[in-house]
Amino acid sequence: MKYKVMYDNGSRLRVRSGQWAFTKKEGYGLASLLLEHDFINEVYTSHRNGSIIIYYDSGDKNKKKIFSILNKITIDDLFEAEPTQIQVSKEISDDFYLKLSSMIFKRFMGRLFLPMPIKNVLTFYRAIKYIWEGLDSLTDFRVDVALLDGAAVSGALWQGEYASASSMMFLLSISDALEDYTIQKAKSNLKDSLALNIDTVWVVGEDGEETQMPAIDIEKGDKIKIHMGDVIPVDGKVIDGEAMVNEASMTGEPLAVHKRDGKTVHAGTVVEEGNIIVETYSINKETRLNKIIDLIENSEELKADTQSKAEKLADSIVPYSFLATALTYLFTGNASKALSVLMVDFSCAIKLTTPLSIISAMSEASDNRMMVKGGKFLENYANADTIVFDKTGTLTNATPKVVDVIPMSRRYKRDEILRMSACIEEHFAHSIATAIVKKAEEEGLKHEEDHSEVEYIVAHGIVTEYDGKRAVIGSKHFLFDDEKVKVTKTQQKKLNKVEKEHSVVYLAINGKLEGVICIDDPVRQEAKYVIEELKSLGIENVIMLTGDSESGAKAGAKALGITEYKSQVLPEDKSRIVEELKAEGKTVIMVGDGINDSPALAAADVSVSMKHSSDIAREVADVSLLSDDLHDLVTLRKLSMGMLDKINTNYRNIVAVNGSLLVLGVFGVIPPTTSSMIHNLSTMLFGAMSTKSVLKDEDFNKGIEVEAIEVADAS
Repeated sequence: MKYKVMYDNGSRLRVRSGQWAFTKKEGYGLASLLLEHDFINEVYTSHRNGSIIIYYDSGDKNKKKIFSILNKITIDDLFEAEPTQIQVSKEISDDFYLKLSSMIFKRFMGRLFLPMPIKNVLTFYRAIKYIWEGLDSLTDFRVDVALLDGAAVSGALWQGEYASASSMMFLLSISDALEDYTIQKAKSNLKDSLALNIDTVWVVGEDGEETQMPAIDIEKGDKIKIHMGDVIPVDGKVIDGEAMVNEASMTGEPLAVHKRDGKTVHAGTVVEEGNIIVETYSINKETRLNKIIDLIENSEELKADTQSKAEKLADSIVPYSFLATALTYLFTGNASKALSVLMVDFSCAIKLTTPLSIISAMSEASDNRMMVKGGKFLENYANADTIVFDKTGTLTNATPKVVDVIPMSRRYKRDEILRMSACIEEHFAHSIATAIVKKAEEEGLKHEEDHSEVEYIVAHGIVTEYDGKRAVIGSKHFLFDDEKVKVTKTQQKKLNKVEKEHSVVYLAINGKLEGVICIDDPVRQEAKYVIEELKSLGIENVIMLTGDSESGAKAGAKALGITEYKSQVLPEDKSRIVEELKAEGKTVIMVGDGINDSPALAAADVSVSMKHSSDIAREVADVSLLSDDLHDLVTLRKLSMGMLDKINTNYRNIVAVNGSLLVLGVFGVIPPTTSSMIHNLSTMLFGAMSTKSVLKDEDFNKGIEVEAIEVADAS
């Protein structure tokens, strides 16, 4: 491929191959080709001039690799592909900015160089759209913004105020472009959150062997093996196995559904527990998920409630504008004064500033590595009065450590208890399981596969057969309530002591308690400060939910300054607690990171997933934090509240300025041209102010300073 380097700063490279180098779809294929390399992070192409923008891990070595890859690409390597959601989102933004720039340029050049008669003809031509929409509202007996806009433009033209009419239509066209842009971005973000990012799947052959193959090569009738924690990539029928499947992304219901032979599963849902084999009957564009994504294209339910309220407010003001215009003409008999009132269009400024404020806030959130799926979630976050935290991985670093191993009988020694526990737990990626396995490795306790297939019961524990005996390991509730493991008085005395100081994992063999493993998971250094800050920002209720023992939960809550917590909580309990809080009239934020948090995340008014969250938590969450820092919760609260403050300030300013123009117009102090000019200038000013950043430097520095102090104190 021939190209010319246009820009290079060490991590961002832009090359240009010329206008006819590749088509739009070939550009998407070229991007996917480059993204196959791990050191290349993002690629954007433009078929208009053959431009390729590459973001990569900085370093001369990687840059040389990129040049080598580009040099080897030939015309035969180009293939057509569909864009990723990131590319679609960027194209939406680029098209909007191009459209906005074109509108401003055309207006500026027209005013400078076009003769007055031609400008007037063009103004009249553009007015036809607004007059027609106004007549449509009138014939349907709707007194709305379209009717007011049509009447104001018609009145200005009737009075010969072509410049005023042109300015009004220019601002209205910008407002319409902004509204289209916010809706398209919201749709794109939602589609991105629903889109499946699955590269490979396990296909089961006729002989029962599993083979890994690219997801795009799946065909109808193929049998796919889906393991616990995996996102289901196809629509199909379960032909083997059982599983609990979370269908929150499809149905909105937070609780997992039991699936067995003959039951249907859908792409985009997630296996919470169990393993199943699914026979495929719908793939790619034919899946129910993709049909929902197609429906999103026609959805109007993606605006923030604030934006919808702004539009309703704009419509509600229209009758009063007409009434004021009629009364002015009735009492003064002066058409010029009446037109001054009519041309003061509150709706223009309201409809312009509200989406601008929302776009600006979402962009600012993205700049601070917080991905918000829609403006309404920012609004819910700002209005929330209750926040519910999962403990492990959210308020803690999810790096628990084994601090003690205690045999509970003479049948097994300490090292045997740890070895058996590690042998059973090594098959699962849970943080506590990892801690147990790591402790055994540190002590050089190697183990054989002395157990049969293990059964993992979500939020409870593990059941298996170890050395011919039934072995169970897990929570207190699991062993003593579900498995009915008996405890002697001597054992209970030991347990009473350790349970006060640590979280405990229990091991039983053949129905008898044989050992306990004491676990500590220190809370994050910044967590206490973050909770205090959230309280100062209007969060009235801070609640911690955890599957830990009462003692572990109590110790964690005390360290964090949390007065309300619940221990030994099951996944279904978390979602039930969230639903109960909502039923009490509270607006709830749920913060979590694990598979077992997903029902509660789906149930909350607005949900937040952490950086290292499970796939299902990120799928369900409305906000995803891309940095592993709880301070972002405070930053997001300030940002969302600032967005609403900005919108409310705009309302007040718009009413004050336009109300003053109405009064001045009625008393004949200013003519329609002046009224229109001030109205248009103020609208543009409010629009510019709406794009102003909400966050200030101190919003970031304070958190950093506090963390530094805590680190210093700890040392």
